[in-house]
Amino acid sequence: MKLLIDADFIVYKACAAAETEIDWGDDVILVTSKFSDAFKAATREISKLKGHFMWDIPSVILFFSDSKNFRKEILPDYKGHRNRKKPCGYKRVINELKKSYEVIVMPTLEADDAMGIYSTKHPGCTICSPDKDMRQIPGNLYNMEDFTLISETDGAKWHLVQSLSGDQTDGYAGLIGVGVKRATTLFESKGYSWKTVVDAYVEKGFTEDDALLNARLARILTVDDYDFETRKPIPWTPKANYRVDDGAGSKIKATI
Repeated sequence: MKLLIDADFIVYKACAAAETEIDWGDDVILVTSKFSDAFKAATREISKLKGHFMWDIPSVILFFSDSKNFRKEILPDYKGHRNRKKPCGYKRVINELKKSYEVIVMPTLEADDAMGIYSTKHPGCTICSPDKDMRQIPGNLYNMEDFTLISETDGAKWHLVQSLSGDQTDGYAGLIGVGVKRATTLFESKGYSWKTVVDAYVEKGFTEDDALLNARLARILTVDDYDFETRKPIPWTPKANYRVDDGAGSKIKATI
């Protein structure tokens, strides 16, 4: 078994915790960090994750986001509010981890997308990430608190929910005034379909293009959303009758 770990989250937290501020007065504050403390914190967290799987000692792959992000080509303001620089020692800790662990960074992709692609190309892995976006990816998910088995149907439904609700932390709004609870209620009433998404946007005075932009921003890539020859994402484009069916033998109809 392989653990696919959102190492962006782990290393950022470890490095931020290792920072210390020294106030020199006269409007000068110096930020310092001890590399060994940051590195030990990161490796300790990785070991802790492995400890949850003692019945089947796993191998580990660490995933990091690329410095460039393809979603900014869709929406230039995507994550535009996250302007804070990485904490001290961030890159150095990653370089040191590469000596002991397999590390994957895919061009223009976030760690979430790289994990989604790898997991759907190599079923049977367990994704370790606190990001709720990963509920789109079918398979085993450990959100740092609980284990969940995500079905293909559940993953497709969650993508549609996020296409409506958006994600303020990532800087795309979805349909204004519609959160996760309201979106879920709407889908449960009218069905999990692309038509439900488009109708909701149109009712608020928006267009299908607006709906598609948010759906593409929300989409966590799978093996079907990536061109391995060009090393570029394939834009998510649903057919007009795209829907997610429930019940025994449930499956996605009219997929991309």
